Amino acid sequence: MLIEWLGHSSFLIVSSHGKKIITDPYQAGAYQGTFRYGPIRISPDIVTVSHQHADHNGAAELPNHFDMLSRAEERTLHGIRIKGIGSAHDDQGGTVKGANVIFVIEVDGMRVVHLGDLGHVLDPHQVEKIGQVDVLFIPVGGYYTIGPAQADQVIKQLNPKIAIPMHYKTDKVDFPILPVSEFIRGKDNVQVRDGSEFETLKEQLPDETIIIVLQPAL
Repeated sequence: MLIEWLGHSSFLIVSSHGKKIITDPYQAGAYQGTFRYGPIRISPDIVTVSHQHADHNGAAELPNHFDMLSRAEERTLHGIRIKGIGSAHDDQGGTVKGANVIFVIEVDGMRVVHLGDLGHVLDPHQVEKIGQVDVLFIPVGGYYTIGPAQADQVIKQLNPKIAIPMHYKTDKVDFPILPVSEFIRGKDNVQVRDGSEFETLKEQLPDETIIIVLQPAL
């Protein structure tokens, strides 16, 4: 399985059979140009959308036909099982910022979980529904989502093999969110990669959680 961070909360996942999944594709140039990640030109087979904000749903800009999931439901597409789990964009049950969908994606014998714009620590029912986690895409920037301290709690709840931070401040987004340095400060299980992608097999997964920081591709 190949994983590439396109930017913000958008990742490309490519299975060993060449099937392409894009999570939370954004609208390039959204929010009056304060969101400056480049356009996504990839043709996916499957797209997951955690919620309808412009920095998470630019699916209409993607080329060609694809299957899209944006609800808390379970489907198998192109041989890939995907489960959506309801959650909230805030810590008030979604009454402030709305709903959010967590996606569990089973690829190449591994379970990849995208938390979207999660705004709260998970409840026991959500943890149970998510189950085992091999790779976790987790927001860490705060303000609109959980911040560093809550992200640490969620990682303890899910115990992933690999945690990849997302939705944080970079030079391509002017949102009032924290940089990834606030999340990784003081941690010794962090790998900061020079590139935007990496590959892994199930048998290569670490025994204990490591955090991998990628560079945005776009």
